Amino acid sequence: MEITKDTIKHVATLSRLAFNEEELGKFTDQMGSIINMADQLSEVDTEGVEETVQVVDRDTVFREDKPEHWQGQNRETLMDNVPEKANGYIKVPVIINKDEDE
Repeated sequence: MEITKDTIKHVATLSRLAFNEEELGKFTDQMGSIINMADQLSEVDTEGVEETVQVVDRDTVFREDKPEHWQGQNRETLMDNVPEKANGYIKVPVIINKDEDE
C-alpha cells in the first residue's frame, strides 16, 4: 500500500491535526516505512501456529454484571454529593457541540 501526502492529510484532518509541508513529507515517509514493515509480516509462514490472544498464560476473569446498592440509597443523598446540579439533574461538561462541523 502506498502512503501519499494526501493520505496523511486525510488522517490529519480526521485527527484534527495540522502539518506543514515539511512535516507532511516526514510523516509520509515514516508512515510508509511502518506500513512496509507490517506488510513484511504477511510473508511469514504461520501455518500451524496457534493464534495468540494474550501473551500471558492467564484466563480472563469476568465478574457478574449486577447492580450494587450504594450507601444512602436515596436521590437526596446522591444530589447532595454531586459537584454541579441543575433543575434536579446532575450537570456534566458538554463533550459534543451541535454547532461543530463534522
